[in-house]
Amino acid sequence: MVQPENFVSGDPKSMVCKLKKSIYGLKQASRQWYHKFHQVIISYGFEVNVVDDCVYHKFSGSKYIFLVLYVDDILLASSDIDLLCETKRFLTKKFEMKDLGEASFVLGLQVKQLKYGIFISQTKYTRDLMKKFGMEEKYSVKIPMNTSVKMDMDADGKAVDETRYRTLIGSLLYLTASRRDITFAVGVCARFQSAPKESHMTATKRILRYLKGCQEIGLWYPKEGGFKLVGYSDSDYVGCRIDRKSTSGTCQMLGNSLVSWFSKKQNSIATSTTEAEYIAVGSCCAQVLWMRQQLRDYDIEEREIPIMCDNTSAITITQNPVLHSRTKHIDVRYHFIRDHVEKKDTTLEYISTDKQLADIFTKLLCESRFEELKNELGLIGLS
Repeated sequence: MVQPENFVSGDPKSMVCKLKKSIYGLKQASRQWYHKFHQVIISYGFEVNVVDDCVYHKFSGSKYIFLVLYVDDILLASSDIDLLCETKRFLTKKFEMKDLGEASFVLGLQVKQLKYGIFISQTKYTRDLMKKFGMEEKYSVKIPMNTSVKMDMDADGKAVDETRYRTLIGSLLYLTASRRDITFAVGVCARFQSAPKESHMTATKRILRYLKGCQEIGLWYPKEGGFKLVGYSDSDYVGCRIDRKSTSGTCQMLGNSLVSWFSKKQNSIATSTTEAEYIAVGSCCAQVLWMRQQLRDYDIEEREIPIMCDNTSAITITQNPVLHSRTKHIDVRYHFIRDHVEKKDTTLEYISTDKQLADIFTKLLCESRFEELKNELGLIGLS
């Protein structure tokens, strides 16, 4: 340990410094740790991912290894066991580390590596959630939100404990890491954290009752399926009753696997269904381009990535090089998708609404449609 730079206090030879706060707790600690780790791993032959500084990769002929860093947790994945063991020995030499073996529990996610693929779930976390909020004896429901209920501020409703409500919302938001089926419902309930009412708490607890009936569900990533990247984009026009803003929903499939998703209320009010869809497509395009760069680092080149949209007018806008009166009020940042369509980085293709996978991220759905989309997105029970 050394004194901080430019620190001067009396005669340093006749004085000692008393440590008032551990290095681990300092705000500079995380940056210093990453800087040190980055230097060591780069010296070993790893390359840092262009779009994600916490992902490293190393290729040795046909062999490869990936390293993912999350604070001080490290996840390794390799096509060769010898390369994997060699990397672990190197890391153990350089840092004080503990090898936990094959990944089975990573950052709250349960991982099961099977013969035909990988299954990721949060079953234990879901069970703990039921117990924490006293939902163990409650009956279950088939869908997370009632389609006949429209959420609003409920000014005349009975107020509930804000801390408990926010705790419940935060717990459910963490659960969406593997449970894409509750993403939209949790997002809607999260809008009322400033002054929650009894109606909001009832709607949020309904999500828990839905989870109670399907605690074992998780994401299935099959071993076969290829690396064809496809985006799906949808929106719910004027879905919010409070400020009349629309909701964007997108998801990206790599082969048969759902790898990314998005459900969020739009920043501005859309004046038409076409505009709402166009804004959603722009968000999907940005994510698709980011993922394309990720794949490029792994020597997988994707061109003219299809984005599936169920609005023909929004598709037409991207193909029209002239800004006319109907589109001049749309923010410039949403028009970048037209440039990428012109460069053939991506293409917009029409898909019927009944085949639109992103539908589950934008609106409340009936039970049959909800179950259909769950299966399409790879949300299944391990049994």
